[in-house]
Amino acid sequence: MSPASAWILLILSGLADVAWAVTTKLSDGYGRPGWTAASVVALVIFLALLTQALKVLPLGTAYAVWTGIGAAGSVAAGLVLFGETMSAARMAAVAAIVGGVIALKVLPD
Repeated sequence: MSPASAWILLILSGLADVAWAVTTKLSDGYGRPGWTAASVVALVIFLALLTQALKVLPLGTAYAVWTGIGAAGSVAAGLVLFGETMSAARMAAVAAIVGGVIALKVLPD
């Protein structure tokens, strides 16, 4: 697998992680069977994609990018889907996460 393909898998894994977080919330503590099943499927998908990406990508960078996608994506999903609020401090925190992820990707080893 090429590094470019691995990065695509990593990004897809991060998006599946966001789907997992959303479906886990919608499962209401795993009390709603349909959303619980969707949560388990999203979990399996993000683990499978992450596992493949880690065959090629450096662990530290890949994991940081993956968690950054998951964190920023989950904040965005909370805003859009659940009406959560965004203070200036939370916005700065998300910007710091995204900035750190970008730095890890573009800075030389």
